[in-house]
Amino acid sequence: MTGAPPAACAALAAEAAGLSPLARLPSEWAAVLVPRGEPSYRGRQVFRWLHARGVFDPAAMTDLGRPLRDALGATGALEPGRVEHVHRARDGTRKLLVALDGGARVECVLIPMSAEPRGQTVDADAAAADDEEEDEEVATGAARRVTLCVSTQHGCAMGCPFCASGRGGLGRGLDAGEIVYQVLAARRELEDGEVLRNLVLMGMGEPLHHYETTARALRLLTHPDGLGLGTRRVTVSTVGLVPGIRRLGEDFGGKIGLAVSLHAPDDATRDRLVPLNRKYPVAALVAALRTYPLPRRRRITIEYTLIAGINDEPAQARELVRVLRGLRVKVNLIPLNFVPGMPYVASSPERVEAFREVLVRAGYSAFLRTRRGDDVAGACGQLAFQGDIEPGRRLSPRGARE
Repeated sequence: MTGAPPAACAALAAEAAGLSPLARLPSEWAAVLVPRGEPSYRGRQVFRWLHARGVFDPAAMTDLGRPLRDALGATGALEPGRVEHVHRARDGTRKLLVALDGGARVECVLIPMSAEPRGQTVDADAAAADDEEEDEEVATGAARRVTLCVSTQHGCAMGCPFCASGRGGLGRGLDAGEIVYQVLAARRELEDGEVLRNLVLMGMGEPLHHYETTARALRLLTHPDGLGLGTRRVTVSTVGLVPGIRRLGEDFGGKIGLAVSLHAPDDATRDRLVPLNRKYPVAALVAALRTYPLPRRRRITIEYTLIAGINDEPAQARELVRVLRGLRVKVNLIPLNFVPGMPYVASSPERVEAFREVLVRAGYSAFLRTRRGDDVAGACGQLAFQGDIEPGRRLSPRGARE
């Protein structure tokens, strides 16, 4: 902040004061601390303690002076929540129920990655974060790679009828610090030999619905003085908020991975599955994807949940091929995960394979997601508004394909 105009410093200080501690960038921490007589580099030090080291107790921030540690302690809790429960699935997936001080309870999911035959099946959300040149990497080295699926809202306003997250509507959007906190809390749950490899904003909520908050969280998560996640390892998933897609591409130069929950190639079917399609129909969504500034050798991920008798016909696969023509994409096929009370069922394995074969013959990379964490309601579409499930309770109905 040295040399900055006083008015600019005052404006930044006022803005930073309105942010939760974990939502502040180093410069914003400096803007808060300098008026208190601290040197500007203290902002970077505090940021590092919180984001890089995950330390929230000011008393443990040993390179800060005691007056500053005392002052930070007096401002209230720097940690915005706590992990209330960890649900462990049989396949090693862990779903964290996070209680936030702002009153929301959200879920995020740690998904260990495993080696699978290339081009056939992939680990849950990890496929959205892996680029074409990295598809051959598998978790056979010294470190076991883990993907974290993070929530951006308490509930969801999108109203997709096959997804549990939106059943209670939208409670509220999370602030950037609450999004980041899920990553810091989940990092504590990593086991020996595990490394957090990929991050997907694909949990509860629509990340582009509250764009400014999501963009701030991305800047915090990728900041080199904090977690320092590479942009190529971070993916944002959307049901098709066209203005948000355009802003994400402009603000981050296309370096943040993009996943789109398409689920149908035609407006009539997609209107039924994704109500937002009535505002941003397939043609408008695809047009936005064509202008997304993809770096070289990167692809957009198309998410397609297969529902028996709704969107799994070979003719619909051929229409999907037509709609995606000319786009640099890969397709993740997701047999519907069971949600209690839902009127839909998953497509049969035979129908899934027939759908995939149409895409493969047309030259597309089409992957079938393995089910991960569905016995603790941690699979795609199962994260709940309330976040409560009995540990070990299996949600899949008897006879459903595992």
